[in-house]
Amino acid sequence: MIKQLTLKNFKCFEQQAFLFKNLTLLSGLNSSGKSSIIHSLLLLRQSYQQNLLPDQGLALNGELVRIGTAQDALFEGAREDLISLELALNNGIVANWTFNYNKAVDVLELNAPVLDSKIYKYSLFDDSFQYLQAERIGSRTYLEISDFQVRQHKQLGSQGEYTAYFLSLYRSQEIASPVLKHPDQESLLLINQVEAWLGEISPGTRINVQASSQLDLVSLKYSYGLSNPYRATNVGFGISYTLPIIVAILSAQPGSLILLENPEAHLHPKGQAKMGELLALAASCGIQIVVETHSDHVLNGIRLAVYHGKLSPDNVQLHYLERFESQGESKTKVISPHIDKQGRIDQWPDGFFDEWDKSLEALLTPLGED
Repeated sequence: MIKQLTLKNFKCFEQQAFLFKNLTLLSGLNSSGKSSIIHSLLLLRQSYQQNLLPDQGLALNGELVRIGTAQDALFEGAREDLISLELALNNGIVANWTFNYNKAVDVLELNAPVLDSKIYKYSLFDDSFQYLQAERIGSRTYLEISDFQVRQHKQLGSQGEYTAYFLSLYRSQEIASPVLKHPDQESLLLINQVEAWLGEISPGTRINVQASSQLDLVSLKYSYGLSNPYRATNVGFGISYTLPIIVAILSAQPGSLILLENPEAHLHPKGQAKMGELLALAASCGIQIVVETHSDHVLNGIRLAVYHGKLSPDNVQLHYLERFESQGESKTKVISPHIDKQGRIDQWPDGFFDEWDKSLEALLTPLGED
């Protein structure tokens, strides 16, 4: 697993190290730098897939992430024309990639190959990986088929666009980690477990997928009990947005890496809390998850999992990011609260999931009083 990520002169970070655990939660106000952390990992994977690593440079634009120009990637107040990305794994491997900013052609060129090439056998670079961005595929009657992405590499697509086809192929396989079994579903088959966890969002949900190789499309419908199947476009957005996340988690092998953005999108509070619980259970199985979220319900689902002994607090890392102005420069401050075995958090910096407390305090203050 990733133990630490260190960024130098990358986007909003002049020099910043981030500790990672089995479950790492990134939070903060908009444009505070959360996505930049995930983007740094995606850039390394994307560059490796485009054969620019291990010995050329960074692929700034591709299927996973689009940064723009090299100047867009460089920290605005950089004192050197270079970007450094460093990964330390918990098995002792440390890899540092330093990229020189070539102003003439606006590219980032690798200074020198990493010393330990075994880093490229880590899940960030192989098929034990899933990334689901915030802008996921919503309700669609038909979805894409990709044998290359699904059969060969078992990828769901960054927007979850191949999830239905993935289920059509692997629905009858058992989930890798029985710990992830929903308490109300004895069968370990992927399709049954996915439906059980979807039931936390919309009770009784059943999934109907049918692939058409002639059309390179797969149909996705949902049913409830004895009802006729409904087109996905006639079912709430929350199911379509959540389905790829549940499939990614339940199909992951121990040692996998999952990057998630805003898993709470279109979910009611109970569903968000259950999502936090599922993330915690996955982390307890040896799956590494990095999640960017604005949801206190997701956080509380994780806290409850810790409280009930489903995940050790030592396997949870919280990072809260905030932007501030200093001498005319915009900088990012990182605060990392700790969680104990009771699910309690040792510090609550201003803006760290405290809006409910502020609103409640305002509501309890009689009008006319300060």
